[in-house]
Amino acid sequence: MSTQPIPDNSPSMLPTMIIPQITKIEAITVNLPFVTPFSISSYTWTCKEALLIKISAGELSGWGECVADPDPFYSPETTVSCHHIIKEFILPVLKPGMDFPEFEKEMKHIRGNMMAKAAVENALLDLIAKIEGVPLYKMFGFEPKKIMSGISIGIKGSIDELLTAVQDAIDKKYHRVKMKIKKGKDIEWVEAVRNSYPTLQLMVDANGDYAIEDAKHLAKLDKYGLTMIEQPLSYSDIYFHSKLQKSIETPLCLDESIHSLEDAITAVELGSCRIVNIKEGRVGGMAEAVRIAEYCHKNGIPVWSGGMDETGIGRAFNIHLQTAPAFTIPGDTSETKLYFKEDIVTPPVTLDQDGYISIPEGSGIGVKVEEDMVKKFEMKREELV
Repeated sequence: MSTQPIPDNSPSMLPTMIIPQITKIEAITVNLPFVTPFSISSYTWTCKEALLIKISAGELSGWGECVADPDPFYSPETTVSCHHIIKEFILPVLKPGMDFPEFEKEMKHIRGNMMAKAAVENALLDLIAKIEGVPLYKMFGFEPKKIMSGISIGIKGSIDELLTAVQDAIDKKYHRVKMKIKKGKDIEWVEAVRNSYPTLQLMVDANGDYAIEDAKHLAKLDKYGLTMIEQPLSYSDIYFHSKLQKSIETPLCLDESIHSLEDAITAVELGSCRIVNIKEGRVGGMAEAVRIAEYCHKNGIPVWSGGMDETGIGRAFNIHLQTAPAFTIPGDTSETKLYFKEDIVTPPVTLDQDGYISIPEGSGIGVKVEEDMVKKFEMKREELV
């Protein structure tokens, strides 16, 4: 297909941003226990270990959250590797007075490590927005809107347990339900949910548990009217997804395969998916996420914002990102209390009576990072600058 790439310097607002005089940069690792364990096809997590980056300019501070896990089971990046990359390679190229595109250009010399880059970039954007006294979404030229909610239900021990979780999501007015699947817990499980909820906006996420040889098996999902099948094949694959998409009717969505605008263009050009999941924490930060969203919007590819079980800092960035016009499918943004009994920000993410999420008020990402809660869950803190 013929596509329309967008200019490298978009979004247009970014060239006017100047890196302020920075007085301190801290790396803080926290560990928040989940309310219940969360399972995907390859692993189960019982807590969220997150690397936070705090960049201060005088009395104001910007916060970023690295979405990497402590282990390499979902992504090659880990909290430890990201800490190393940030300290030794990213921060040395960060100079006060340079404009934001210049900083992005300098970071391109560092291959990969998009989660590490995102943590620093997002902290800078939060800080600059606070200095300017504007919400983050406004700095990108977007308009405020209520955000559609979605829920991701991990792999359960039984179909009855899954159906209970789905009913709970419906009762809370979530606009879309995503259920994790893997080999042996797929067709029968999807059928049970669809038979119980014929009109539910339902999608599945395999987190790369299948191979192209499973194409005929995955085609059995076509009859259940799914919004999409997310990342059925390997995290590193784009080519064989194009083969799979040609053999099934249900739209494929790429998630783990998308780390940059270039990846998105490749996927669209090859016909590897009809929908893209944009995780700002995985693609290098908000700026690249917006570029991907604008590219997909121009080329008729729906997008949505996935979650990485973030603390309230990461969730706030995801909410601001979804003010972009390209986001037309409910994302993975759920209530805070679904994951954590206690978070490190206020206010928590909540749903209104119709299942929508309001954008946090205030400058920057709009939430207040509660330092006492950060210290409560703190594992390690290091002053980098």
